[in-house]
Amino acid sequence: MKNVEIAVTDSVEWALAHSLVFKQSNASSVHCPFTLTPSSIDKVRFEGLQQAAGLFGQLLHAISKDDDFIQQAIAPIADTDPLFSALLTLHNKLSLTQSRRATPLLIMRTDFMDDQQLGPKLIEFNGIAAGMGPFGQRASELHRYIAAQHADLFQTYTEHNHSQCQPSAQMLPEFIANDAIEKLADGIAKSACMIKQKHKDAGKPTFVMVVQAHEDNVYDQHLLEYALHAKGIRTLRKTFTELYGQLSTGDNHRLLLNNEPIDVVYLRAGYQQCDYYDKTIIEKYCCRTLMSVRMTLEQHDIAMNATIAQQLASSKRVQMLLSNLPAQALIKFGLTEQEAFTIKPFFGEMLPLHADSIAHLMATGLDNWVLKNQGEGGGHCVFGEDIVTKLRTLDEAEYESWSLMRKIVPLPRSHPTMIIRNGEASMIGDMISEIGIFTVNIDGVAIDDAVAGYLVRSKPANVMEGGVHRGQGAVDSLVYR
Repeated sequence: MKNVEIAVTDSVEWALAHSLVFKQSNASSVHCPFTLTPSSIDKVRFEGLQQAAGLFGQLLHAISKDDDFIQQAIAPIADTDPLFSALLTLHNKLSLTQSRRATPLLIMRTDFMDDQQLGPKLIEFNGIAAGMGPFGQRASELHRYIAAQHADLFQTYTEHNHSQCQPSAQMLPEFIANDAIEKLADGIAKSACMIKQKHKDAGKPTFVMVVQAHEDNVYDQHLLEYALHAKGIRTLRKTFTELYGQLSTGDNHRLLLNNEPIDVVYLRAGYQQCDYYDKTIIEKYCCRTLMSVRMTLEQHDIAMNATIAQQLASSKRVQMLLSNLPAQALIKFGLTEQEAFTIKPFFGEMLPLHADSIAHLMATGLDNWVLKNQGEGGGHCVFGEDIVTKLRTLDEAEYESWSLMRKIVPLPRSHPTMIIRNGEASMIGDMISEIGIFTVNIDGVAIDDAVAGYLVRSKPANVMEGGVHRGQGAVDSLVYR
């Protein structure tokens, strides 16, 4: 156990030294939970996930351009979901006035889990505030460090080395490259330079990250900012409150922030209603003042992620509707027949709610389902007996804002490993993983091969909330099996 203690201490210090941390106060931080060793995946399976993620990026861009589809999809939930009601109102105003000028920059993370029987299935789209890419890269780098510095321990707890019985099992596995920081920064930099060159004004391109006040997940964001600095991009961090009253319009619909031109706006906030609330702003309808900043941004010549249309297109409501369409119907969104049939199997079963949903759940097995609302950021899923309890509290008018998703049952790792949390190691014998693939598109055009790194979050199989930031998950990485 002494070797384990040494490796844990060493790896925690590596994490602290390389910004794999959450902010605790203005003068302190704590390392992000991480696994001691990587998960393994078949090469063909991983390449299939990358291909699917790229196609999903194309699909959601096309949906974001289809005003009629978005109206039909989102209108049923607008009456009972204040956030989506406000977003749809702004979306319709932009469409009616034909005042959209922002170039859509789609930075998306598509999350998958690999079901034991059905294969890889889509968990959700993250079209707004798709974070943790830099932490995903850091996790991969940390595992390479552990493999080099603590080789025997790494061999003991790496799944790859227990999947075969020949001498080659003692060789280091092939790590799957993860250059999320560079590729995400590259996509943003290209869009910034595109806007800058269009207006031919002096100075460095300027990037604004819209953040939440008192954010503790700042280092994942800073890693991306520092990569942009290295590319000659100036970066600013602002809340919606700080943007309110500081924006103005320059020549040719140039967006000005305190009279300085802005090229890219990237939202790491705005996916929940409280992001638009400020107690110092008195208004009849809470949050509408700050939410109007979203429309102001899109009425200017910038590159932007996420546009209102992108946020609506990547919602769970749209995911549920798409999951119930035949593959042939996806062709209307610009996919070829082959592409449509490629991604269709990744959609898991999702059902709308109705008066007989409880009876259906009981007949098909309550534990086979997850109840989801439209919330983002974790903590929005209901499991087990709590599903029935929740359904009984819902008014029929609220049904449209919720959906049932068949639970995905991944195959746990074949060998135990450890999660390191708060400097302490816990042995986990049934680790399961969720893989998020990042893609970048500028107005529908993929950057390079579209894939921009990945994020793996792993957790014990019996844990329901597997988020790294708020749940019981840990960042992980991948090697080929």
